Amino acid sequence: MSDPHPPSEELACLDAVVILDRLNDGTLSSEELVRGLLERGAAIDDPHSETALRSVAAYASNALEIARLRDQERGEGRLRGSLHGVPVMIKDNIEAKGLPGTAGATSLVGRPARDAVLVERLREAGAIVLASTNLSQWANMRSPRSTSGWSATGGLVANPWSLDRTAGGSSSGSGAALAAGLTPLAVGTETDGSIICPASVNGVVGLKPTVGVVPTTHVVPLSSSQDSPGPMARSVADVALLFSVLSGTVRTPAPTSFTLNIATNWYIGHPASDALVSSTIGRLRADNISCRDVELAQPGATEWADELTVLLGDLRDDLDAYLAGRPGPGPVSLADVVAHEEDHADVELPFFGHEFLVQARDAGGRATSTYRDARERNLAWATTCLEVGLHDADVLVAGAYGPAWKSDLVNGGSSGLASCVTMAPAIAGWPIMSLPIGLVGGLPVGLALVARPHDEWKLLHIAAHVERVIRATTSLPRPTWSAPGRG
Repeated sequence: MSDPHPPSEELACLDAVVILDRLNDGTLSSEELVRGLLERGAAIDDPHSETALRSVAAYASNALEIARLRDQERGEGRLRGSLHGVPVMIKDNIEAKGLPGTAGATSLVGRPARDAVLVERLREAGAIVLASTNLSQWANMRSPRSTSGWSATGGLVANPWSLDRTAGGSSSGSGAALAAGLTPLAVGTETDGSIICPASVNGVVGLKPTVGVVPTTHVVPLSSSQDSPGPMARSVADVALLFSVLSGTVRTPAPTSFTLNIATNWYIGHPASDALVSSTIGRLRADNISCRDVELAQPGATEWADELTVLLGDLRDDLDAYLAGRPGPGPVSLADVVAHEEDHADVELPFFGHEFLVQARDAGGRATSTYRDARERNLAWATTCLEVGLHDADVLVAGAYGPAWKSDLVNGGSSGLASCVTMAPAIAGWPIMSLPIGLVGGLPVGLALVARPHDEWKLLHIAAHVERVIRATTSLPRPTWSAPGRG
C-alpha cells in the first residue's frame, strides 16, 4: 500500500485553533496551508490510489486564490472574522458557488449552485471553502438496502481507519476527510444520525444543532422537521469555533457545575464498545462529575414506522419545492428524479434501488391525515422520552456507535452497531453531539451527548470537559489505513 502520510502530514494534524494561532504569529500562511492540503488530497484521495477514500466530491478551483487574498488581508490588518484564512469542507448537499451541490445524484449534475446562507456566513467569517465532500446520496433516504457513503457521482467513501469499513452516513465524506487530515473543519447535515454516525465511526467530533439554528436555505432537503446542518472537526474547541459562525451565536459562559444523566439501557449492543462506554462513565464519576443513571423508553415498531412516514411526507413536499426553485435545467419534482434514476439505472441503481424515493413520491406529502397523525405520535414520544432523560440534568449521555462495520455493496447496507440515542433528538429537533472515547479492535467508538433545545453552548462546554477527562488517560492515534481484510 502506498504511504498515506505525505510531507503535508504536519499540516494535517493541526486543529483550527492552532492554525489560527500560527496564522496570527506568521509561522504559517493560508496559501501554504491550502497548498499542503491540496497536495495531501491528491496523494491520498486519488481515485486510482490504494488509499483512495473518495471523501471529496470536488475541490474549489479558486481555493488557492482565496488563500492568497486572505493572507493579503491579514497582512493589511483586515481580518474578516473568526475563521479568517482557515479551510473548511462542506457536504455536497450544501450549495456553494463553484462546487457541485448535487447531493450525490446525477440528476443535479451541471445545475448552477448558489451560496447557501451557511456558506455566506463561512465566507463572511474569512473561511476558505476548500471543497465539497461525498455523501450517502440524497442523505441516505433512498432504500432500506442502501450502503452508507455511496453516491452515483462519487462512489463509495472508505474509512481511513480501515479501508474496507464504512465511513458512516450520510455525512460520510466529511467524517472521513477530517480523520484523514484533508481539512481541519467540515460541515455535515443530519436528519437522524447523519452527523453523529460518521463522527463516531471516524473518530472525530460532530454536533447536530437544534433544528432551525443553522439555516437550511439552498441545502438539498430531506425533512424540514428534522434537517440540521452542523459542524464537524477533530476537537470540541474546533466544533465550537465553527458552530459560532454557522449559527451566528456568541459563546456563553461555561457552567460552574453540571449533572449528567446516563441512559443505562440505551446500549450500543457490542460488548467491547459498551464496556468502553461504561469505563468512560467511570472516569467521569472519578472526576467528581455528577452522574445519575436513568432508564428510558426504547423505540418500537410504531416509533420507527411513524418516523419513516414523516420523512417520506417531508421529502415529497420539501424536495419538490427545492427542485422547482433551483436555477438551471433539470428535474423540478421528486417524480422527475425517480424517472431520471430509472432511465439511468446503470449509473444510479447498480447496487440497490430507490424504494424510499418512490414511496415519498406517492405518499401525498404533509397534507394527509396519515402524516399528521404520525408526526403527532412521533413528536409526543420523542419529547416525553427526552424530558425524562434530561430530568434534573444538563446533558443526557449514551454510547453512540460501535466500531465501523464492513461496507457491502453486494448484500446491501447495515445499520451497524448503534444505540438508539439519535432517534429521539432527531424527531424532536433537539441538539446532540458525538466525541471519540477510544478504540475497539483498532476502530473508533463515540460517546453521544444530548441537550435541550438551544442549549448548544452549554452542551459544548460540558463536552469540552468530558473531552479533557478522556484525553487525560486516552490518546487517540492517527488513522491506521488498514488494508481490506477477512473477518
